[in-house]
Amino acid sequence: MNKTNYVDGFVLVVPKEKKEEYIKMANGGRDVWMKHGALAYFECKGDDLAPKDMGDLKTRAFPEMAGGKDDEDVWFSFITFQSKEHRDEVNAKVYEEMTKDAEKFKDMVIPFEMSRMATGGFTVEVSGE
Repeated sequence: MNKTNYVDGFVLVVPKEKKEEYIKMANGGRDVWMKHGALAYFECKGDDLAPKDMGDLKTRAFPEMAGGKDDEDVWFSFITFQSKEHRDEVNAKVYEEMTKDAEKFKDMVIPFEMSRMATGGFTVEVSGE
C-alpha cells in the first residue's frame, strides 16, 4: 500500500488575472511529479478564507498570512510521498528531467512572485487514511 507519510506543502499568491496561466503551469507540474512517483498532487485555490470566530481563540486569515491582496488568490498546494526519502528520490528525478529538458522549460512564465511563496516538507503525524 502506498501510504502517505511525507508531504511537501506550498502557500503562494497568484494574481487573479493569471489564474489560467497558473493552472497550466500546475498541470505540467502535476504530470511530471506523478510520472516520477508522487502519490498525489493537489493545487487548491482559496475559497473560504475569512478568519473564523472561535470565541476566545483567534485565527489568522490565509490572505493576511500570505500577504495576499484583493486582486490575488491564495493557493495551498501539496504533493504526497511515502517518506522523506521517497520525496527526495522523486524530486531528484523531476529536477533531472527539468534540467535535461531545459529547452522545454526555458520560456515557462511563472505567474506569481516566487519570493512570496512558502514551502516546506512535513512528516505526517496524524492521518485519516
